[in-house]
Amino acid sequence: MSQLEFMTEDYLFVYGTLRKNTARHNLLHSLCEYLDSGTLQGCLYLVGGYPGVVASHDSQQRVVGEVYRIHHHQRLFAKLDDYEECSSSFAEPHEYIRQQQTVTLSNGLKVSAWVYLYNRPATGLKLIASGDFLNP
Repeated sequence: MSQLEFMTEDYLFVYGTLRKNTARHNLLHSLCEYLDSGTLQGCLYLVGGYPGVVASHDSQQRVVGEVYRIHHHQRLFAKLDDYEECSSSFAEPHEYIRQQQTVTLSNGLKVSAWVYLYNRPATGLKLIASGDFLNP
């Protein structure tokens, strides 16, 4: 198996209020299954009580999260796009955008996963230096 594996399955990377043991984790229930912990290259900021990831070119900057295998793509993203306020129901520019990014699993395998990235300037936001919203 190659070090960079882009499979035909869809994956989701969550790093904040959708992770296990959080109030909103139930949004993932029955639409996907937990695969593994993982990290994403980026910077994590506190955006008024919830986190936002901004992509980074520095490989030392990592965001901690969880990777899920998506079973019901359309239903899941209909729910999550509304939750992240980036569906067509919300005025643009959206606070978050959904993009595929390379995520590293705990065993070192890399997968392409959907992630919600913060879509506004991070100037003035508090950096979560640990990269882990649940363990700042």
